[in-house]
Amino acid sequence: MAAQPSSSAVRALALEYKTIQEEPVEGFRIKLTNDDVLFDWEVAIFGPPETLYQGGYFKAQLKFPPDYPYSPPSMRFLTKVWHPNVYENGDLCISILHPPVDDPQSGELPCERWNPTQNVRTILLSVISLFNEPNTSSPANVDASVMYRRWKDSKGKDAEYANIIKKQVAGSRAEAEKDNVVVPMTIEDYCIKSKPPVTESLDMNDFYDDCYDIDDEDSDYADQDDEADGADDSGNENA
Repeated sequence: MAAQPSSSAVRALALEYKTIQEEPVEGFRIKLTNDDVLFDWEVAIFGPPETLYQGGYFKAQLKFPPDYPYSPPSMRFLTKVWHPNVYENGDLCISILHPPVDDPQSGELPCERWNPTQNVRTILLSVISLFNEPNTSSPANVDASVMYRRWKDSKGKDAEYANIIKKQVAGSRAEAEKDNVVVPMTIEDYCIKSKPPVTESLDMNDFYDDCYDIDDEDSDYADQDDEADGADDSGNENA
């Protein structure tokens, strides 16, 4: 049986979703995969201008654990992405999404891994940074990493890496047209924080006790405090 999300996780995630809807991250669009499930998001990523991914429209799934934010979410691209840090099945390999455990063999510093102060916004900004500058020291896709190094070392003369990405970018535009999305092509358009499409507004209160079988931790603590107060009162009367 799957673990039920904690009330603190529901509250934290509901607040993050509401904040990002009100103050979008440039280069991204976010929505719930299912309006009744807060722990599964669909992310649309616009390829950054002046990069090989310019004009691209890449969809990904962001899934959150029941103890978020103490454990990191996972991210999987639904659109085909040729990148050194994306596995063939679409899973994204990035330090910020790795659990905060001590793993000397990974080559990652503990501070580079997930910690509860991170959030969806920092994840998305890290993804854009990775698009601009892949991490080839521990690649998820070795072939893409080798091609990227050849492309970079040759200053673009070895175009195998670039040609694959250009084909994927062109293919992704059909999905953008299907979703009625205009992909930004200039830095000016890219930096405009577009609001999500106008749909029926979601009431964040719906994501608390009604949708998840969780105990109200705050109520439990309050009940314990009341019992403690009652014990103190009876003691004072006997004094």
